[in-house]
Amino acid sequence: MANIYDTANQLERELRESEQFQDLKGSFDRLKANEEAYALFKEFQTLQQTLQQKMMAGEEMTEDEAQQAQTLSQKIQEDGIVSDLMQKEQAFSLVANDLNRIIMGPVRDLYEA
Repeated sequence: MANIYDTANQLERELRESEQFQDLKGSFDRLKANEEAYALFKEFQTLQQTLQQKMMAGEEMTEDEAQQAQTLSQKIQEDGIVSDLMQKEQAFSLVANDLNRIIMGPVRDLYEA
């Protein structure tokens, strides 16, 4: 019987070679090569982390933060490099979600039995 961690490591290697990850990596490389797009992306990441921390602490988003998020979202949609990265990230996330669903199958089956 295979060691489960060996299987996980093999899956990690195969994910790195997958089309979805390679597309994501290529898109991220293009993003990093463009200073303006990369700065916009980093600003979005920072805001996203701040808002997630507030939500986890049970705090409400301020009107200023909501406006900032809306403005940044608009800029991202207009920036082809950042929006391409977001699309590639979403495609990779679908693969990761599918894998998680498969891996958690035994637990789901246990609870549904």
